[in-house]
Amino acid sequence: MATFFGEVLSVYSRAVEEDDDDDLTQNEEDEQIRREIEEKRSVRVQWMSQTDTRSVSCSHLIIAVGLNATGFTSAYVLSCGGWSAVGWVSLWNERSHSSSRTDSAPVPGQPACVLYQQEHNPSVMMCVCTCYVAEDQLFQWAEKVLGCVQKRALTVTVLSDCVLAEYKASDYLSGNSTPFLRALKTATYTGAVACPLLEQPNIITGLSAAVLSHCQVHQIPAVVYQCYSDVTHPDSVTMETYKAALTGLSAAVKMNRCPTSEILQKFTRVSEVQSNLYT
Repeated sequence: MATFFGEVLSVYSRAVEEDDDDDLTQNEEDEQIRREIEEKRSVRVQWMSQTDTRSVSCSHLIIAVGLNATGFTSAYVLSCGGWSAVGWVSLWNERSHSSSRTDSAPVPGQPACVLYQQEHNPSVMMCVCTCYVAEDQLFQWAEKVLGCVQKRALTVTVLSDCVLAEYKASDYLSGNSTPFLRALKTATYTGAVACPLLEQPNIITGLSAAVLSHCQVHQIPAVVYQCYSDVTHPDSVTMETYKAALTGLSAAVKMNRCPTSEILQKFTRVSEVQSNLYT
């Protein structure tokens, strides 16, 4: 500000300092809220036994994601016996509230990510994920789960679901050709692939993509088998499609090739019509 005689005077406003204090307080509150949200949405691997180490020796890790994939592993593999639950993945988001427990294992039938270990061959493990994993938790989930197993001589196999509407093809697909498998693998995976590779411009998304990306970066041999189906609910025909994906692991993983109808009914359900124009 200049006076009448041209002298320049410095003007001090107390409001400026108060505004700066308000901004600083607001930033601290925002930072505190952000830290609390990150802590609440963090992903943790919990073990049933306190004697378990953070890095488990593992030669084969099978990850099942989606209703048909998890139904297949439960009906065709876990039903054979010889598997024991050794841990679970604890997480919380808007659609997975019951999976955030850190003090107790998930209740059977409850949406969760449960880690199983083969009893006669502890180096073979399986993760059955029936709960929803949010987008901001995908890579954290892959990092935490794959970080708890040793990477030496490790091979990862992912079984995943996808609706047929997301599959892009130049030729018409008839109803008789579904369901079907497509595979996508890392550069270090040298094993045989049980189905054709996923054609461009098709992509995989979600937890399967996060696991495959993690394996690609860390040079872990991994393959994703994605099943495309025109059925929106779990069904035995779609589940049976996954049998070809585990053919290469027949020496390590025992499979019940013809489960009883009672076993299949536990993991399949008929979609009910919620509304009808004529009723």
